[in-house]
Amino acid sequence: MAAETKRKTLVIGHRNPDTDSICSAICYANLKQAATGGVYEHGRAGNVNSETRFVLDYFGVQEPELVKTVRTQVKDIEIRETPGVRRDISLKKAWNLMQEANVVTLAAVTDGGVLEGLITVGDITKSYMNVYDSSILSKAVTQYSNIVETLEADMVIGDEKEYFKNGKVLIAAANPDMMEFYIEKGDLVILGNRYESQLCAIEMEASCIIVCEGAGVSMTIKKLAQERGCTIIATPYDTYTAARLINQSMPISYFMKTEHLITFDEEDFIDDIKDVMTSKRHRDFPILDKNGLYKGMISRRNLLGARGKAVIMVDHNEKGQAVDGIENADIREIIDHHKLAAVSTISPVYFRNQPLGCTATIIYQMYQEAGIAIEKKIAGLLCSAIISDTLLFRSPTCTAVDRAAAEKLAQTAGIQLEEYAGKMFAAASNLKGKTDQEIFYQDFKRFEAGKLSFGVGQISSVNAGELSELRDRLLPYLQVARKEHGTDMMFFMLTNILTESTDLLCDGVGAEQLIIKAFHVDTENGGQVQGQVVSLPGVVSRKKQLVPGIMIAEE
Repeated sequence: MAAETKRKTLVIGHRNPDTDSICSAICYANLKQAATGGVYEHGRAGNVNSETRFVLDYFGVQEPELVKTVRTQVKDIEIRETPGVRRDISLKKAWNLMQEANVVTLAAVTDGGVLEGLITVGDITKSYMNVYDSSILSKAVTQYSNIVETLEADMVIGDEKEYFKNGKVLIAAANPDMMEFYIEKGDLVILGNRYESQLCAIEMEASCIIVCEGAGVSMTIKKLAQERGCTIIATPYDTYTAARLINQSMPISYFMKTEHLITFDEEDFIDDIKDVMTSKRHRDFPILDKNGLYKGMISRRNLLGARGKAVIMVDHNEKGQAVDGIENADIREIIDHHKLAAVSTISPVYFRNQPLGCTATIIYQMYQEAGIAIEKKIAGLLCSAIISDTLLFRSPTCTAVDRAAAEKLAQTAGIQLEEYAGKMFAAASNLKGKTDQEIFYQDFKRFEAGKLSFGVGQISSVNAGELSELRDRLLPYLQVARKEHGTDMMFFMLTNILTESTDLLCDGVGAEQLIIKAFHVDTENGGQVQGQVVSLPGVVSRKKQLVPGIMIAEE
């Protein structure tokens, strides 16, 4: 098996999972992890039945996580993890960051990662093109550090952490006598190297003077500015350039959007957010992680290249039996032993289907082929699955390959087949406290045969009395289940492992007649049909006997 990427792949069985479905998912994920070094996780598509729970507990294996759907989520697509920025950075710095990262949107976040707002290239462009009054710099509460950075200047007198928050921006082009008439307290004055102009601005109580063209500042001016609380910034730019650039020092917080932000969670489904994204003109949409903190951005373009979740299907190959959303998944492999009704795949997949009694037998073979040693608990799970699916070699689906694999695995797992199987089957038939619904769906599958749709559930037990009691309990529930699934017919197999026979409960128009026809039940010469129950000696397998018989009879 070739090395694969670190993309996570889910290994999962069918809905209403049985022991083979659960154990095969666990063991195959273990095999893939060991063989490839990739990231493989096992999951379950339904509730674990009592038999499977016994197996997991016996070998100390944790129950797989329930996976309700494999629909594509935001976290499955490429999230552009553009770092968040502080809300007080300058427009110029934001622009430079966008150019470096080749993005058009930046997220303003707190130190803790909470999203505060969004600034776009369009917002910055508008700030350059719109006509603002001369007090816009103070209205935006601009920090002096932003001005120093934008003008590539030096702080001569003052504190970069302070803010320019009162007054207007002026250019001192007139002589000092004229300056006295338009400079007011708190203004920011852009000027040159003239001592008289600098002195006048300070005496008129300007809050800041910007000295251009790298002109020097005398000790007298510095001392006076310090006494009067006037900030002095020296820039190498000329007056025109400084005046043109200074508005770029304003913080993005003054221009960014902070209300009615459209955000998505990484757990959101792509289908659910697609319409929202296409209805808005935004280029980018921020993504929040499970803690509500900013994670990155996605765009509509990301949806075009969205890949579904990577999935390996075990013990089934039909869409109707698969976890919800399988049609959107990136199916990588299918390992199964059932008839072919394969789901549609985006690209060619590794498909291994063998006429064996159990998927776990195939996986055992794959361990052997890969040359990977099977640890005790994995051997126990694989062996348990074979025992369950073959009814300890009594099922017609069982092959010599299954039996040989189980015997070998039993040695590795340190169990005695007959003794352990008895405990397993006893756990499976322990139905105390369970509702009719829980019993019915303990092992259930849905099928299609031409225009006929039907469902089949099954309970296998060594206790004839228990099976007889279940017959009376479950007959009324069949009608409920049939309506719930919208099928034409519903069947339930009460299988006696010891006598290797099944009492089949039937519901739906013509259901009993179809079974009588399919299995040639001679009602006139001892064939047992009691109401909605048909006795089928020698029938113990849903896959190999009951379902094929129904499908042939329906043709």
